[in-house]
Amino acid sequence: MATPIKEWSKLEVRAVVRFLFSKGTKPEIHKQIAETYGKAAMSRSRVYQWCTWFGEGRTSLGDEPKSGRRKHRPTRRTQLVLTNSLDVTGG
Repeated sequence: MATPIKEWSKLEVRAVVRFLFSKGTKPEIHKQIAETYGKAAMSRSRVYQWCTWFGEGRTSLGDEPKSGRRKHRPTRRTQLVLTNSLDVTGG
């Protein structure tokens, strides 16, 4: 058995899923991903989700933009800048 790749990115694993999907090896994709990248790389259900998207014509490997407000917690510096820029007392 090959040695699992320890450092990988989501995009890399998704590209491999797309490649294997294009070769018609859908039933074996998760097994090959787990053997190559380890079990934490991508769940079986996520592999099937990506195969569905690729089958529907998706070509992008990146995450789709999320709707709604960004989850951002302002830093102390940002809070001070905002407070000072909003200070209209002129005093």
